Amino acid sequence: MRRTVNPSGKFGEIALGIPALVLMLVLPVRADIHPVPLDKNTDAAKCLECHGDKAQGKHVHTAISTGCLSCHEIRVNRDVTRVKLITTSPASLCFTCHADKNPADIKGVVHAPARRDCLKCHDPHESDNEFQLLKAPEGDQKTNLCLECHNIGVNVPEKGSRHAALDMGCETCHKTHKTGEKENQEFDYHLTKPTPALCIDCHDPKDEALQKAHQNQPFGTANCIECHDPHQSALPKLMAKYVHPPFADKQCEVCHEPAKDGKVVLTQPDAKSLCVMCHDEKAKAIESAKVQHPGAAGDCTDCHTPHASKYIALPKTNPVDICLGCHADIADLAKKPVHHQPAFQQGCGTCHEPHGGEREKLLRADGNNLCLDCHGPDSTPQQDKTTGLYKIFNGKVSLPDDYFTKNKVPILPLRYGKGHPVMGHPVSDVPDPTDPSKVFAKISCLTCHQPHSSAYPNLIAKDQQNNTQFCATCHKDLTKR
Repeated sequence: MRRTVNPSGKFGEIALGIPALVLMLVLPVRADIHPVPLDKNTDAAKCLECHGDKAQGKHVHTAISTGCLSCHEIRVNRDVTRVKLITTSPASLCFTCHADKNPADIKGVVHAPARRDCLKCHDPHESDNEFQLLKAPEGDQKTNLCLECHNIGVNVPEKGSRHAALDMGCETCHKTHKTGEKENQEFDYHLTKPTPALCIDCHDPKDEALQKAHQNQPFGTANCIECHDPHQSALPKLMAKYVHPPFADKQCEVCHEPAKDGKVVLTQPDAKSLCVMCHDEKAKAIESAKVQHPGAAGDCTDCHTPHASKYIALPKTNPVDICLGCHADIADLAKKPVHHQPAFQQGCGTCHEPHGGEREKLLRADGNNLCLDCHGPDSTPQQDKTTGLYKIFNGKVSLPDDYFTKNKVPILPLRYGKGHPVMGHPVSDVPDPTDPSKVFAKISCLTCHQPHSSAYPNLIAKDQQNNTQFCATCHKDLTKR
């Protein structure tokens, strides 16, 4: 037995059983056995007799000048010499000098490898590349360090397009460790500059060919990546995946007058009046909705981009953040570790009517029907042969062609309202056996699951774990002995 302190600060005792012992045996020890015996007081000069190459190269780590023992330590146990780092992990060692790179102290989006192991990108001693990078951040897949993780600009469709800047190297536009204000494009994507300043370094807005391509509209102050993908596209001119038809057909005159004093001039008094010329049915749905969405009462361009987007339905930002900007209570739920895919990845509009609806909370269906349209045994998403998109909720919601396979959407083996989580378990209200007109127990998907996020897998209600203790909240007999 050994005494421990649990997170609450109270002392307790646990048995160090066989599983714990096995775990201790299989855990790697960060100490290599040195091929020759060393004295524990060996100095750095002795190390360099064999490891002199570590102090050579085009770019040598400045820590080398402080001596090998500033990062390594020698341990001698009887006749065995081991050399290990002075810290428990390479990253923690790096942060002793590079504290500004420590993700624990950084607010904003941190480059993923920097959270785990600096040695994913850097050699700790020397390299032919600046910053001791293992490879240069440029070139093809064989030579480009970034392309080992980011498959960008590699498989461009035959009729697609690829940004020539990729050949100049990733650091032309990105600074890997740059962080700052969260949900700021410049910092979230580690850009060297914000857009459009970054873009106009190469693409001069005064260039006649560019002006002609944009039909002489004032594009120089616009956010270029609202319409263009900065890396590659399946469409020409790096166009975003989803394009508004008038824009795609170069019918700018439908929405725009010639620019005046360098400013955009619409053909209608305001953006909403312009949109309802084609989308009158949306305006009527917003006005006549039984449950109205205040966010849909303003201009359409409050939420949608009028030209192009990399997301279905042309939201200005991704289809989650476009809603969370107003719904801070739901944004807080994202802090939980387990997320329902539609809620925090696909978009809130998967389950909710964004323009107004007939149901409470703007839900697209009543009760369990909302969940079972994807998870039920009779779920039959229809694929649009033209776009490849899948349609659910009677065609009102479009999903990517790989949505169900990529996300491994579980289909519940239900029959007559039973079958989850085990055979015979009801998923809807249980009638009273003595009076079928009455309900013996009210049950729905929300009895056991949360719709947005949870602290544990399976989105169990009230952040509980999926175990018999949770089941016992309803089945009291489980606790009887």
